[in-house]
Amino acid sequence: MDEELRSLTERLRRESGGGAGFERLVGTGDLDELADVLTAPGQSLWARELAAFRLGLAGDRRAFEALVLLLNHRDPERCVSAAYALARLGDPRTARAAAALATNELRVAYALHPVRLLVELRAPEAVPALITTLERRLRPHDPYRRVALACVEGLGTLGDARARTVLNEALAHPALAQAAVRALARIPRQR
Repeated sequence: MDEELRSLTERLRRESGGGAGFERLVGTGDLDELADVLTAPGQSLWARELAAFRLGLAGDRRAFEALVLLLNHRDPERCVSAAYALARLGDPRTARAAAALATNELRVAYALHPVRLLVELRAPEAVPALITTLERRLRPHDPYRRVALACVEGLGTLGDARARTVLNEALAHPALAQAAVRALARIPRQR
């Protein structure tokens, strides 16, 4: 069993209290049954998360909307699982959705996992979204340093020269300076 699936299964087993309904969702190979959980009224959050995650791993795009909602959830564990499944889903809408979540100032407290997903996807939307998000985090007294640090590290991983200006600006922020130095070192020199 995939380690992320095992971790999610154990977490949701505790959350659900176990039982026959949980075991049915864990054990079924019927993708239509899993997809029905996403649209049926009265389903619990744990059931929807489990169904969406399993569909995502199977490459079934019916999971997309549910996974995007979970990527923007207040519970970091749900965000981690959603990002993992979205990275494996193969849906072309994923990068655009992650970029929208990462740059949404009203939801910046939940932007960490969309930022990390963008880096993993290496999609064309990644660098512009990370630059925009980081620029906003460089304001004085910004409380979202983890998001800023994820942007700096991600821009270093992506190694795109367009990030050079914002990474140079990040050098002035003590919490980001070391990561910015490492990120700048990964960007090829212009000739």
